[in-house]
Amino acid sequence: MKEDLWRKYPVLFSLYIAQSVPMSFFSTVVPVIMRQEHYSLASIGLLQLVKLPWIFKFLWAPLVDAHARTNKQLKSWIILSELFYAVVILSIGFFSLDVDFKLIVILLLIAFTASATQDIATDAFAILNLKPKERAYGNSMQSAGSFVGSLLGTGVLLIVYHYYGWEILMVLLAAFVIIAIIPIMLYRYKAQPQAKDTKRIKFTDIFRFFALKRNLLQIPILLIYYAGIIGVLTMLKPYLVDLGYDTKQIGFMSGIFGTAIAAGISIFGGFIVKRITTDKALIIFLFFNLISGGYFWYISTLTPTLTQLYIGIALLWGSYGLSSVVIYTRAMNHVRAGREGTDFTIQIVITHLSSMLVAIFSGKIADALGYTGLFRIETGFTVFTILIVSAVVIYGKKLNKTNEDIA
Repeated sequence: MKEDLWRKYPVLFSLYIAQSVPMSFFSTVVPVIMRQEHYSLASIGLLQLVKLPWIFKFLWAPLVDAHARTNKQLKSWIILSELFYAVVILSIGFFSLDVDFKLIVILLLIAFTASATQDIATDAFAILNLKPKERAYGNSMQSAGSFVGSLLGTGVLLIVYHYYGWEILMVLLAAFVIIAIIPIMLYRYKAQPQAKDTKRIKFTDIFRFFALKRNLLQIPILLIYYAGIIGVLTMLKPYLVDLGYDTKQIGFMSGIFGTAIAAGISIFGGFIVKRITTDKALIIFLFFNLISGGYFWYISTLTPTLTQLYIGIALLWGSYGLSSVVIYTRAMNHVRAGREGTDFTIQIVITHLSSMLVAIFSGKIADALGYTGLFRIETGFTVFTILIVSAVVIYGKKLNKTNEDIA
């Protein structure tokens, strides 16, 4: 049994890396390249459209659930989506950013639609193949894989571009995506997991998710859980720029050191969640967010040393890693049979949308009140989040107890 379990983890780890590497590269590194080549800010802003499929993927999640009811079908969706993803990325290498920019954006939209589809199927595959007690470790793989992919996409690939150029880089990206699906192609499960609900899945199942009271209780948690650190993360690089650090230093401090910390802490976080339960971890991990925000509030009143900044970055990214593991695990525990991909996707999209709003407003707050004002507000919001999440967890336990008594 343990042998089978440890075969699952490399599969999930590789699939989540495959999603994260190209997305990280195109959404964070390419804008830097474009600015260096003197592209307009309007053109750089247009590149953010590539994130749209990941925001709206819940719209076609029911379609994936309806046609992927077994491990074999899920594997087919994952493999075909990834192969299509790789082909489109490879084709982008034949075009130039200078001449074919709009066409490249269109191709990226198509590529990330395929990647988002793979993500839906992968999440359903993970939920069906991981027992409830295994999900904390499984989500460690998801979170760590995403952070490792980010590290590769924002660090290593920028170096590859510098030495070998655009065309070779696209070939490497496509090859990496294909290599990342080899573990799932070789994965042999011993038995089909629990049968999925055989009722017909419809588009309206998206809205029925919110009809369940236990799922409604998820919404405030998903909306505010990251809010106390996302603003700090968003303004971290501008803050470092204003402190006088150059692009190379910032790239290492946040892009490599920070994401490496997040990846390592994510793996450790799964063991914590497994031992103390999701509900307890949900509240305890918020105190790490509180410490992170408070620390940046403190050092922003000083002229921080390099050592103090590294401590803050480690706290911040480590907190983000822990938060990701517990939110993913809780989201997996709030899915309906047969709607695993749809329900998980809905919940994660809510966190993405709320994080996007916090990121937008963090810039406005920092402009108005400075970094110290922003970090102070973020710290205060985390205190508010601890109170709300604690109340929701307590009410949720009472609700479950009432349902058990009725049953």
